[in-house]
Amino acid sequence: MKFHTRKWVKPEDLNPNRTLFGGKLLAWIDEEAALYSIIQLENSHVVTKFMSEINFMSSAVQGDIVEIGLEVVKFGNTSLILKCEVRNKMTHEKILTVDKITMVNLDENGKPKAHGKTNVEYVSDRLANKSKI
Repeated sequence: MKFHTRKWVKPEDLNPNRTLFGGKLLAWIDEEAALYSIIQLENSHVVTKFMSEINFMSSAVQGDIVEIGLEVVKFGNTSLILKCEVRNKMTHEKILTVDKITMVNLDENGKPKAHGKTNVEYVSDRLANKSKI
């Protein structure tokens, strides 16, 4: 799993127990999944369709640095299924896991659209291939 984003837990991210608010963490995950999918599918019209069970394993407190990791589980015809792990950057303790996040590729009218992708592509490889043309 590749960890793409780091977030610093600040006072405004805390719940009344002074730990990271779960809703804030889920918003960060949703945004990261969208950005990852947009880059993979080369389309800015991507939405979250489904998140499987969310397993909170530990908490984070103010000052912690958490990192969000994503990995492709499957390429569908119009979708991309990801799994997610969030961990403490310094201790690598797992904070949360999500087994499946389904992201759907849309056309300009908001309808599911086939993306034609079958494997993970890296931007650096795309750029290298374009420079060979």
